[in-house]
Amino acid sequence: MSDPLALSADLPAPADDGAAVHLRGARVPDVALPSTDGGDVRLAALPGLSVVFAYPRTGTPGEEPLGGEAAWNAIPGARGCTPEACAIRDEHARFTAHGARIFGLSTQTTAEQAEAVARLGLQYPLLSDARLELATALRLPTFAVEGHTLLKRLTLVVRDGVVDGVLYPVFPPDRAAANALDWLERV
Repeated sequence: MSDPLALSADLPAPADDGAAVHLRGARVPDVALPSTDGGDVRLAALPGLSVVFAYPRTGTPGEEPLGGEAAWNAIPGARGCTPEACAIRDEHARFTAHGARIFGLSTQTTAEQAEAVARLGLQYPLLSDARLELATALRLPTFAVEGHTLLKRLTLVVRDGVVDGVLYPVFPPDRAAANALDWLERV
């Protein structure tokens, strides 16, 4: 298996399929999402600025990705959740300087996410949408692999419960933090 922190130069880039155009200006539904910090987070109820990095799934050391490594790498935008999470971790102070709360979001369980938080030393919580409540209510872009519905990689900037900005598709994944910070600095 390849190094989960390394991104191959030949990864296929995802195309903008228009699946996120409806999100800007949308009110975030009042959905309780289990958090790796314990308890639930309701993005709709958070005052101020939140940046939500949606991603397909972090890998588990020693386990093949869904469908196997070659198939996973061939899905545009699938590979790179660990480099993305680490880049966000490394830029955490810059997001805080903008007054932003940071969240990761996937359809993995909180237990799976907690392993990644501990292993990667993430100082921001991951939110679980394992029941697809937020994904369905907001009509977030998804794809399916081996019976699992996964989120396509996108970044939502939420102000006072309303989606103020959308970065989609996000590629390469390790640029998600830098792209979001560039967006925050422009507005």
